[in-house]
Amino acid sequence: MELTEKTLSSRQVYDGKILGLRVDTVELPNGASATREVVEHSGGVCVAALDERENLLFVRQYRYPHRQVLLELPAGKINKGEDPSACGFRELIEETGYRAGVYFSLGEFIPSSAYLEEVIYLYFASDLTKVGQHLDEDEFLSVERIPLDKAVDMALSGEIRDGKTIALVLKVAALKRCGQLQPGGLEG
Repeated sequence: MELTEKTLSSRQVYDGKILGLRVDTVELPNGASATREVVEHSGGVCVAALDERENLLFVRQYRYPHRQVLLELPAGKINKGEDPSACGFRELIEETGYRAGVYFSLGEFIPSSAYLEEVIYLYFASDLTKVGQHLDEDEFLSVERIPLDKAVDMALSGEIRDGKTIALVLKVAALKRCGQLQPGGLEG
């Protein structure tokens, strides 16, 4: 059965600093047409940085859309033309003040496939060296170390509410338990 939709027309409604909004008219597999509203976003990264004592580095940050401080793994928006891996490496240093000696991809995460183009690239970091934070001028956050096992409990209980953080904490814990938390561990 054919499931793909063909774009017939596209209209840009908004083009902002962080996101855009377009409205597309599509042809459905049955030949009918429909409207699709799409939030455009350049993508993001999320980094699980594990120290020598099995603690993950987290940040607490006020998130305006939800009007609350949330606990998250270090993350950030990919700049236009920026490599996702380089972005994650940069964001880890900027937000936590730590550089990773070991750093590799753990895949991708689609936060909301129905209307959002964003893809979040997931990374694992270890062998951490303190180099000092370099926060953006409009960025205010605090860094916390939380044991991996406790972070899993917090993700499962709802204490951690950020989707990318929940996904990456659980993925790191599962891969660690299976002995696959290493470069190339997912392939072999």
